[in-house]
Amino acid sequence: MKLTRHSATDRKVIQRYGGGGFSVSNVKFQGSLIVTSSDVTPWNVTSLDAISLADFQPLIALAKTIDVCLLGCGSQMQPLPPEIRIALKDAGLTVDPMDTKAACRTFNVLTGEGRAVVAALIAI
Repeated sequence: MKLTRHSATDRKVIQRYGGGGFSVSNVKFQGSLIVTSSDVTPWNVTSLDAISLADFQPLIALAKTIDVCLLGCGSQMQPLPPEIRIALKDAGLTVDPMDTKAACRTFNVLTGEGRAVVAALIAI
């Protein structure tokens, strides 16, 4: 699904999602991603069913530099397991789970406002 046209900016923009990947600032990616306003990194997560705290280490490393972490859970929102949610909160990371489509849209809005946000997106 197409989200938005990419405009000349120094911020990453998620333009498309679906088919197992994403288009971010005119670059196509397959699989799940971690997206910040300045960087895109592959994320080796395919579902929340087998997710562990170790999968969040790249996000925990960003905790002091971001306001919120949007967690795109796939085709529908799922809550994080309580033990992971508590550990992330203790590490200073606020995680907002939602479906991946909503996470993509929200990321674009928040980065457009200049907010410090990261999106951890499970591909759909």
